[in-house]
Amino acid sequence: MTADEILKLETYMKKVFGCPALQVRQRPQKDDSAEVYVGDEFIGILFRDDDDEDDTAYQFQMAILDFDLE
Repeated sequence: MTADEILKLETYMKKVFGCPALQVRQRPQKDDSAEVYVGDEFIGILFRDDDDEDDTAYQFQMAILDFDLE
């Protein structure tokens, strides 16, 4: 992902989730995805899906472990 994409996604996610501490960071050696953090805690991955030539979509994947719910 480009720096411009990452900035746009970070701004959007901060607004949607109401979380100013959210950060979207470039992944080392990967250009189709970015890591999502809240503060220093890693929470998930954003993937770019540009299989359709006309549209680009982004998917956010977050795992929630059962012990995190306690």
